[in-house]
Amino acid sequence: MRRREFITLIGGACIAWPIAARAQKSSSMRRIGVLMSTASDDSLSQAYSAAFAQGLQQLGWEIGSNIRIDYRWGSGDTERFRKYATELVGLSPDVILGTAASIVRALQEASRTIPIVFVTTIDPVGSGLVASLSHPGGNATGFIASEFSLSAKLLELLKEIAPGVNRVAVLRDPTVPAGSGGFAAIQTAAPSFGVELTAVDVQRADAIERDIAEFARAPNGGLLIVGPTSSMTQQRDLVVTLAAKYHLPAVYHSFAFAGALLVYGVNSIDQYRRAAGYVDRILKGEKPANLPVQAPTKYELIINLKTAKALGLTVPQSLIARADEVIE
Repeated sequence: MRRREFITLIGGACIAWPIAARAQKSSSMRRIGVLMSTASDDSLSQAYSAAFAQGLQQLGWEIGSNIRIDYRWGSGDTERFRKYATELVGLSPDVILGTAASIVRALQEASRTIPIVFVTTIDPVGSGLVASLSHPGGNATGFIASEFSLSAKLLELLKEIAPGVNRVAVLRDPTVPAGSGGFAAIQTAAPSFGVELTAVDVQRADAIERDIAEFARAPNGGLLIVGPTSSMTQQRDLVVTLAAKYHLPAVYHSFAFAGALLVYGVNSIDQYRRAAGYVDRILKGEKPANLPVQAPTKYELIINLKTAKALGLTVPQSLIARADEVIE
Protein backbone atom coordinates (compact mmCIF):
# COMPACT_ATOMS: atom_id res chain seq x y z
CA MET A 1 0.00 0.00 0.00
CA ARG A 2 1.33 3.45 -0.88
CA ARG A 3 1.99 6.03 1.82
CA ARG A 4 -0.70 8.51 0.73
CA GLU A 5 -3.27 5.72 0.56
CA PHE A 6 -2.27 4.53 4.03
CA ILE A 7 -2.79 7.98 5.54
CA THR A 8 -6.15 8.40 3.79
CA LEU A 9 -7.39 4.94 4.67
CA ILE A 10 -6.55 4.66 8.34
CA GLY A 11 -5.34 8.09 9.37
CA GLY A 12 -8.72 9.32 10.51
CA ALA A 13 -9.65 6.00 12.03
CA CYS A 14 -6.80 6.11 14.51
CA ILE A 15 -8.40 9.02 16.33
CA ALA A 16 -10.34 6.26 18.07
CA TRP A 17 -7.19 4.61 19.42
CA PRO A 18 -6.52 7.14 22.23
CA ILE A 19 -10.20 6.94 23.16
CA ALA A 20 -10.13 3.15 23.32
CA ALA A 21 -6.90 3.38 25.27
CA ARG A 22 -8.75 4.96 28.20
CA ALA A 23 -10.33 1.63 29.18
CA GLN A 24 -9.91 0.62 32.82
CA LYS A 25 -6.70 -1.26 33.53
CA SER A 26 -7.14 -4.85 34.71
CA SER A 27 -4.57 -6.84 36.64
CA SER A 28 -3.28 -8.38 33.40
CA MET A 29 -3.25 -5.14 31.39
CA ARG A 30 0.07 -3.58 30.44
CA ARG A 31 0.52 0.17 30.04
CA ILE A 32 2.27 1.99 27.20
CA GLY A 33 2.98 5.71 27.09
CA VAL A 34 3.36 7.50 23.74
CA LEU A 35 4.77 11.01 23.43
CA MET A 36 4.40 12.36 19.89
CA SER A 37 6.19 15.46 18.62
CA THR A 38 3.21 16.45 16.45
CA ALA A 39 -0.36 17.59 17.20
CA SER A 40 -3.23 15.17 17.83
CA ASP A 41 -5.23 16.38 14.81
CA ASP A 42 -2.31 16.15 12.39
CA SER A 43 -2.98 13.58 9.63
CA LEU A 44 0.59 12.35 9.94
CA SER A 45 0.16 11.83 13.70
CA GLN A 46 -2.92 9.77 13.02
CA ALA A 47 -1.14 7.62 10.44
CA TYR A 48 1.81 7.07 12.81
CA SER A 49 -0.46 6.13 15.71
CA ALA A 50 -2.45 3.75 13.54
CA ALA A 51 0.71 2.04 12.25
CA PHE A 52 1.97 1.55 15.82
CA ALA A 53 -1.39 0.20 16.99
CA GLN A 54 -1.57 -2.06 13.95
CA GLY A 55 1.89 -3.43 14.70
CA LEU A 56 0.89 -4.19 18.30
CA GLN A 57 -2.32 -5.85 17.16
CA GLN A 58 -0.42 -8.13 14.81
CA LEU A 59 1.64 -9.26 17.81
CA GLY A 60 -1.43 -10.15 19.86
CA TRP A 61 -1.94 -6.96 21.85
CA GLU A 62 -5.49 -5.56 22.01
CA ILE A 63 -6.08 -2.02 23.22
CA GLY A 64 -8.53 -2.05 26.11
CA SER A 65 -8.06 -5.77 26.61
CA ASN A 66 -4.44 -6.50 27.51
CA ILE A 67 -2.82 -3.10 26.90
CA ARG A 68 -3.66 0.52 27.55
CA ILE A 69 -2.01 3.35 25.60
CA ASP A 70 -1.71 6.84 27.06
CA TYR A 71 -1.02 9.42 24.34
CA ARG A 72 0.45 12.88 24.75
CA TRP A 73 0.97 15.33 21.88
CA GLY A 74 3.89 17.75 21.92
CA SER A 75 2.88 19.90 18.91
CA GLY A 76 6.53 20.75 18.23
CA ASP A 77 6.90 22.58 21.56
CA THR A 78 9.94 21.59 23.64
CA GLU A 79 8.29 22.88 26.82
CA ARG A 80 5.39 20.50 26.18
CA PHE A 81 7.87 17.70 25.57
CA ARG A 82 9.27 18.16 29.09
CA LYS A 83 5.85 18.60 30.68
CA TYR A 84 4.33 15.53 29.08
CA ALA A 85 7.46 13.44 29.63
CA THR A 86 7.12 14.03 33.37
CA GLU A 87 3.38 13.38 33.19
CA LEU A 88 3.79 10.06 31.38
CA VAL A 89 6.54 8.87 33.70
CA GLY A 90 4.20 9.65 36.60
CA LEU A 91 1.72 7.13 35.19
CA SER A 92 4.33 4.34 35.68
CA PRO A 93 3.98 2.76 32.22
CA ASP A 94 5.74 -0.46 31.33
CA VAL A 95 7.35 1.22 28.29
CA ILE A 96 7.21 4.58 26.50
CA LEU A 97 7.38 5.28 22.77
CA GLY A 98 9.17 8.58 22.04
CA THR A 99 9.20 10.14 18.59
CA ALA A 100 12.20 12.51 18.50
CA ALA A 101 15.61 12.95 20.11
CA SER A 102 14.44 15.96 22.14
CA ILE A 103 11.50 13.91 23.44
CA VAL A 104 13.70 10.95 24.38
CA ARG A 105 16.05 13.34 26.19
CA ALA A 106 13.12 14.76 28.17
CA LEU A 107 11.92 11.25 29.01
CA GLN A 108 15.38 10.21 30.21
CA GLU A 109 15.57 13.32 32.38
CA ALA A 110 12.30 12.21 33.96
CA SER A 111 13.31 8.55 34.35
CA ARG A 112 16.40 6.42 33.79
CA THR A 113 14.58 3.17 34.53
CA ILE A 114 11.35 3.10 32.46
CA PRO A 115 12.14 1.52 29.06
CA ILE A 116 11.96 3.86 26.06
CA VAL A 117 11.64 2.94 22.38
CA PHE A 118 12.38 5.79 19.98
CA VAL A 119 11.63 6.33 16.29
CA THR A 120 12.53 9.00 13.68
CA THR A 121 15.66 9.89 15.64
CA ILE A 122 19.01 10.99 14.25
CA ASP A 123 22.41 10.36 15.87
CA PRO A 124 21.27 8.84 19.19
CA VAL A 125 24.90 8.19 20.16
CA GLY A 126 26.01 11.78 19.52
CA SER A 127 22.90 13.01 21.33
CA GLY A 128 23.81 10.93 24.38
CA LEU A 129 20.65 8.82 24.26
CA VAL A 130 22.53 5.51 23.98
CA ALA A 131 26.10 4.35 24.59
CA SER A 132 26.40 2.69 21.17
CA LEU A 133 24.15 1.43 18.40
CA SER A 134 24.95 -2.23 19.01
CA HIS A 135 24.79 -2.01 22.82
CA PRO A 136 22.57 0.91 23.89
CA GLY A 137 23.41 0.26 27.54
CA GLY A 138 20.66 2.34 29.17
CA ASN A 139 16.88 2.51 29.20
CA ALA A 140 16.42 3.53 25.54
CA THR A 141 16.71 1.93 22.12
CA GLY A 142 14.90 2.20 18.82
CA PHE A 143 15.11 3.19 15.19
CA ILE A 144 17.26 5.81 13.45
CA ALA A 145 15.46 7.99 10.91
CA SER A 146 18.48 8.79 8.76
CA GLU A 147 22.14 9.78 8.81
CA PHE A 148 23.68 13.21 8.32
CA SER A 149 25.06 12.07 4.97
CA LEU A 150 21.46 11.94 3.69
CA SER A 151 21.43 15.75 3.61
CA ALA A 152 24.30 15.80 1.12
CA LYS A 153 22.40 13.25 -0.98
CA LEU A 154 19.43 15.63 -1.05
CA LEU A 155 21.67 18.31 -2.55
CA GLU A 156 22.87 15.88 -5.20
CA LEU A 157 19.26 15.04 -6.11
CA LEU A 158 18.29 18.71 -6.28
CA LYS A 159 21.06 19.38 -8.79
CA GLU A 160 20.04 16.32 -10.78
CA ILE A 161 16.38 17.33 -11.10
CA ALA A 162 17.09 21.09 -11.41
CA PRO A 163 20.63 21.48 -12.82
CA GLY A 164 20.26 25.24 -13.26
CA VAL A 165 20.08 25.83 -9.50
CA ASN A 166 23.18 27.52 -8.11
CA ARG A 167 21.70 29.05 -4.96
CA VAL A 168 20.16 26.83 -2.28
CA ALA A 169 18.18 27.81 0.80
CA VAL A 170 18.59 25.12 3.47
CA LEU A 171 15.65 24.93 5.87
CA ARG A 172 16.73 23.45 9.19
CA ASP A 173 16.35 23.72 12.95
CA PRO A 174 19.80 24.69 14.30
CA THR A 175 18.87 23.77 17.88
CA VAL A 176 18.80 20.01 17.24
CA PRO A 177 21.45 17.61 15.85
CA ALA A 178 19.33 16.70 12.83
CA GLY A 179 19.32 20.34 11.77
CA SER A 180 22.85 21.43 12.63
CA GLY A 181 24.51 18.16 11.58
CA GLY A 182 22.51 17.98 8.36
CA PHE A 183 23.45 21.53 7.42
CA ALA A 184 27.13 20.81 8.11
CA ALA A 185 26.98 17.84 5.72
CA ILE A 186 25.48 20.07 3.01
CA GLN A 187 28.16 22.72 3.59
CA THR A 188 30.83 20.11 3.03
CA ALA A 189 29.26 18.93 -0.23
CA ALA A 190 28.20 22.33 -1.62
CA PRO A 191 31.50 23.34 -3.31
CA SER A 192 31.53 20.19 -5.47
CA PHE A 193 28.07 21.08 -6.78
CA GLY A 194 28.86 24.75 -7.34
CA VAL A 195 26.08 26.11 -5.13
CA GLU A 196 25.88 28.97 -2.65
CA LEU A 197 24.02 28.17 0.57
CA THR A 198 21.61 30.27 2.64
CA ALA A 199 20.46 28.96 6.02
CA VAL A 200 16.79 29.39 6.95
CA ASP A 201 15.65 28.61 10.50
CA VAL A 202 12.26 26.92 10.77
CA GLN A 203 11.14 27.59 14.33
CA ARG A 204 8.78 30.44 13.41
CA ALA A 205 6.36 30.61 10.48
CA ASP A 206 6.74 34.39 9.98
CA ALA A 207 10.53 34.07 9.78
CA ILE A 208 10.25 31.26 7.21
CA GLU A 209 7.94 33.36 5.01
CA ARG A 210 10.21 36.41 5.26
CA ASP A 211 13.45 34.53 4.58
CA ILE A 212 12.13 32.51 1.64
CA ALA A 213 10.56 35.62 0.09
CA GLU A 214 13.92 37.40 0.39
CA PHE A 215 15.80 34.41 -1.02
CA ALA A 216 13.42 34.13 -4.00
CA ARG A 217 14.18 37.66 -5.22
CA ALA A 218 17.31 36.42 -7.01
CA PRO A 219 17.20 33.80 -9.81
CA ASN A 220 18.33 30.16 -9.96
CA GLY A 221 17.32 29.28 -6.42
CA GLY A 222 16.18 26.00 -4.88
CA LEU A 223 15.22 24.65 -1.46
CA LEU A 224 16.53 21.79 0.65
CA ILE A 225 14.55 20.68 3.67
CA VAL A 226 16.77 19.09 6.33
CA GLY A 227 15.27 16.89 9.01
CA PRO A 228 13.30 15.17 10.25
CA THR A 229 12.73 17.56 13.14
CA SER A 230 9.62 18.44 15.12
CA SER A 231 9.70 22.08 14.02
CA MET A 232 10.08 21.15 10.35
CA THR A 233 7.18 18.72 10.53
CA GLN A 234 5.00 21.46 12.02
CA GLN A 235 5.82 23.84 9.15
CA ARG A 236 5.67 21.36 6.25
CA ASP A 237 2.47 22.67 4.62
CA LEU A 238 3.74 26.25 4.75
CA VAL A 239 7.05 25.27 3.15
CA VAL A 240 5.39 23.41 0.26
CA THR A 241 3.06 26.39 -0.31
CA LEU A 242 5.97 28.84 -0.39
CA ALA A 243 8.00 26.64 -2.73
CA ALA A 244 5.07 26.66 -5.20
CA LYS A 245 4.39 30.38 -4.71
CA TYR A 246 7.96 31.41 -5.52
CA HIS A 247 8.51 28.73 -8.16
CA LEU A 248 11.40 27.12 -6.27
CA PRO A 249 12.46 23.51 -6.93
CA ALA A 250 12.61 21.77 -3.56
CA VAL A 251 13.81 18.42 -2.26
CA TYR A 252 12.44 16.97 0.97
CA HIS A 253 13.36 14.28 3.47
CA SER A 254 9.85 12.94 4.04
CA PHE A 255 6.74 12.04 2.04
CA ALA A 256 4.75 14.02 4.64
CA PHE A 257 5.32 17.07 2.44
CA ALA A 258 2.32 16.59 0.16
CA GLY A 259 2.93 18.00 -3.31
CA ALA A 260 6.72 17.90 -2.91
CA LEU A 261 8.76 17.87 -6.13
CA LEU A 262 11.11 15.16 -4.88
CA VAL A 263 11.34 13.20 -1.63
CA TYR A 264 14.22 11.00 -0.54
CA GLY A 265 14.11 9.42 2.89
CA VAL A 266 13.04 6.64 5.19
CA ASN A 267 9.45 5.41 5.34
CA SER A 268 8.69 6.74 8.83
CA ILE A 269 5.29 5.02 9.04
CA ASP A 270 7.08 1.69 8.74
CA GLN A 271 9.32 2.68 11.66
CA TYR A 272 6.30 3.04 13.92
CA ARG A 273 5.06 -0.38 12.88
CA ARG A 274 8.49 -1.88 13.54
CA ALA A 275 8.70 -0.09 16.89
CA ALA A 276 5.75 -2.17 18.03
CA GLY A 277 8.06 -5.20 17.76
CA TYR A 278 10.54 -3.70 20.24
CA VAL A 279 7.72 -2.69 22.57
CA ASP A 280 6.43 -6.27 22.42
CA ARG A 281 9.85 -7.68 23.28
CA ILE A 282 10.24 -5.30 26.22
CA LEU A 283 6.77 -6.15 27.53
CA LYS A 284 7.84 -9.80 27.40
CA GLY A 285 10.92 -9.16 29.53
CA GLU A 286 13.79 -8.01 27.30
CA LYS A 287 15.82 -4.93 28.25
CA PRO A 288 16.35 -1.94 25.93
CA ALA A 289 20.02 -1.96 26.94
CA ASN A 290 20.39 -5.25 25.04
CA LEU A 291 18.30 -4.39 21.96
CA PRO A 292 20.51 -2.83 19.25
CA VAL A 293 19.46 0.45 17.70
CA GLN A 294 18.27 -0.26 14.17
CA ALA A 295 19.53 1.80 11.25
CA PRO A 296 17.46 2.34 8.10
CA THR A 297 17.71 -0.49 5.60
CA LYS A 298 16.12 1.27 2.65
CA TYR A 299 15.56 4.82 1.47
CA GLU A 300 12.66 5.68 -0.82
CA LEU A 301 12.74 8.06 -3.76
CA ILE A 302 9.45 9.72 -4.74
CA ILE A 303 9.06 12.11 -7.69
CA ASN A 304 6.03 14.28 -8.42
CA LEU A 305 5.82 14.87 -12.18
CA LYS A 306 2.87 17.24 -11.78
CA THR A 307 4.94 19.53 -9.56
CA ALA A 308 7.89 19.23 -11.95
CA LYS A 309 5.68 20.34 -14.85
CA ALA A 310 4.40 23.33 -12.86
CA LEU A 311 8.04 24.35 -12.27
CA GLY A 312 8.95 23.90 -15.94
CA LEU A 313 11.34 21.05 -15.18
CA THR A 314 11.99 17.99 -17.29
CA VAL A 315 12.79 15.07 -15.01
CA PRO A 316 15.64 12.92 -16.37
CA GLN A 317 14.55 9.42 -17.32
CA SER A 318 17.51 8.06 -15.36
CA LEU A 319 16.05 9.61 -12.21
CA ILE A 320 12.54 8.33 -12.93
CA ALA A 321 13.95 4.83 -13.44
CA ARG A 322 15.42 4.90 -9.92
CA ALA A 323 12.24 6.15 -8.25
CA ASP A 324 10.23 3.92 -5.92
CA GLU A 325 7.13 5.95 -6.71
CA VAL A 326 6.29 8.41 -9.49
CA ILE A 327 3.27 10.64 -8.92
CA GLU A 328 1.58 11.57 -12.19
